[in-house]
Amino acid sequence: MSFDIPDDRRYLASHEWALETADGVRVGITDFAQDELGDVVFVELPDEGETVTHEAEFGVIESIKAVSDLYAPVSGEILAVNEALFDAPELVNDDPFGEGWMLEIEPGDDLESELEALLSAAEYDEQIA
Repeated sequence: MSFDIPDDRRYLASHEWALETADGVRVGITDFAQDELGDVVFVELPDEGETVTHEAEFGVIESIKAVSDLYAPVSGEILAVNEALFDAPELVNDDPFGEGWMLEIEPGDDLESELEALLSAAEYDEQIA
């Protein structure tokens, strides 16, 4: 099976992605991760204003098959949480790189080195192959 792995983001080995935007860094889980989880039924995310730390747990995603921790690809303050996921967690399955995003983070000073530590699309593709 072939999975969508956009080249415009960086990836954690634990299947989260980070995309630099004009507002900060958008975070979600990969197409591979949502496929492995199956139907997502619940997402627990931190509140706006909280801080997250590179590679530290920030939330939980629950599917009919499993409960998994979510890890932050970058450190910083949470600017926005995708509240649509609370009522429609299936957005993660339907569009993991778009409408199924989870957090917007105002990154800290270590952004460049944190992104550098993440996998490229090619490296992530190799990992899940």
